[in-house]
Amino acid sequence: MSESCDVLVIGGGPAGSSIAALLAEKNWRVVLAEKDRHPRFHIGESLLPLSLPYLERLGVLDEVERIGLRKYAAEFDSIYHGKRSVFRFGEALDKSHPYAFEVKRSEFDHVLFKNAARKGVEVHEGCRVTSVELNGDRVVSVKATDEHGAERVWQPRFLVDASGRDTFLADRLGIKERNKRHSSAAIFGHFEGAERRSGLDEGNISIYWFDHGWFWMIPLKGDLMSVGAVCWPYYLKSRRTPVEQFFFDTIALCPLVQARLANARLVSPVTATGNYSYMSRRMRGKNYLLIGDAFAFIDPVFSSGVHFALHGAVSGAETVDGILREPETAEKRLAQYEKSARHGLKTFSWFIYRVTTPAMRDLIIYPNNRFRIKEGVISLLAGDLYRNTPIASKLAMFKLIYYLKTLFDPLNSYAALKRRRQNIAS
Repeated sequence: MSESCDVLVIGGGPAGSSIAALLAEKNWRVVLAEKDRHPRFHIGESLLPLSLPYLERLGVLDEVERIGLRKYAAEFDSIYHGKRSVFRFGEALDKSHPYAFEVKRSEFDHVLFKNAARKGVEVHEGCRVTSVELNGDRVVSVKATDEHGAERVWQPRFLVDASGRDTFLADRLGIKERNKRHSSAAIFGHFEGAERRSGLDEGNISIYWFDHGWFWMIPLKGDLMSVGAVCWPYYLKSRRTPVEQFFFDTIALCPLVQARLANARLVSPVTATGNYSYMSRRMRGKNYLLIGDAFAFIDPVFSSGVHFALHGAVSGAETVDGILREPETAEKRLAQYEKSARHGLKTFSWFIYRVTTPAMRDLIIYPNNRFRIKEGVISLLAGDLYRNTPIASKLAMFKLIYYLKTLFDPLNSYAALKRRRQNIAS
């Protein structure tokens, strides 16, 4: 037998739990199906300052404060320059959001999931969505199976796919595509005893370039450090040793990271992923919407994943609520949502696609605040993309300087472009 509901949400990560909670607040009957049980491990532990207003809107900011470590800056360390550059969020164009949090995602996601249940969402853990029935471009019903093998069928008025990298709808609709402009793979683990910064800098995320990509070091509350290498896929494909040994061999390629881990010990399994940059050809239908990683995933160098998820949830909740109340406005509301979502992705992507080039490394290590350009870049790093902050003109000037710099260094710029094209094709 099938059940009806106003909204069915697939996935209980930050996007799914948040949009479910917000729609339940608006008195809709919301069902949330999550394939796992919380708390469960997930990567992507670094939040952005402009995510905090979303967490406050959800009513969980105090809880996140208790489990998180404050992050006041993002650091970029270069073995090529022998120098570190620190971008402090309090120096952005809008200086009222000077910090974010580093969080264990198992705890953070659990906070958001419990919040959804607390607000009246009908939550189903251990419930994997298996199929969807469509009539044209409209979802008719969705089937799921719980951990005991029992089948559930829902007929939602609206479906939100927040299934993350499982990309449920995109896979079934055949609309998921490898990102043709970027390619990356990752290997990561957690350490205890890693060297941490002192004082207010303890929570800073550190980014390190090396010959095959870049490293992250994200300090978490207590004595835990998340460490990962995001590499061109050709490098990960070259692995001929067990994944843990390969990870330590990769760390040895960046002496700055290796030094901070000299007295540390690995306390988690090492995980490796293949090429994980993708985008779907569309993000909406007559009565469905793809949000967060269910639509697209780009390189995590600027910690944008959770921010996109939370913005998508807050903006998406307003969109879905408006459609349920005024069905005739669906196309207009969905188009407005899509325009905003793609704007954020496009803005971040320009920087992400170029972050390992010599010109970008130079500009980040030697930032210039003439015309408040550095403040604009910090605003981008803080996630300030969806307000009226005058960020666009500052980023446009930064791009102009970048292009001029590549023009006046043609040999290195061409070599970087050629390598990038080869790596994307690999």
